[in-house]
Amino acid sequence: MPRADFYLIDKPRFREDPLLLVCELTRRAHAAQQPTLILTRDFEQAEMLDEYLWSFDADAFIPHQLAGDDDDENTAVLIVPPGVETADRPMVINLRDVCAPGQFDRVLEVVAADPAEREGSRTRWAEYKRGGFDVTKHDM
Repeated sequence: MPRADFYLIDKPRFREDPLLLVCELTRRAHAAQQPTLILTRDFEQAEMLDEYLWSFDADAFIPHQLAGDDDDENTAVLIVPPGVETADRPMVINLRDVCAPGQFDRVLEVVAADPAEREGSRTRWAEYKRGGFDVTKHDM
């Protein structure tokens, strides 16, 4: 059964810097050898995350790139802005306002503390449930 994990940001360090949580989840996925897609809201967020994954932890090396290159299939983590097509992967980290498209075993939904984002996450939660996903909430 596919899984959908909702990470609700609550701790001050993640409230101030939501992309830090994304980097930490990406590090965990990479350590578990899970090829991962990160679906960003826009190209600007994709570029910010690309830079951040290089710098957030001096001891962590997470092979990653913006999707759309010839080497996509050989890169552990692909950052995917809207409008870029990629092959499905087992792990998806979703930062968008809609449910992640495609076939995958697990999706991680990162939800900011903002009330509007929380409301949108409730809609996605229900959609994943209807799609047969095992849905879990984590307060971060």
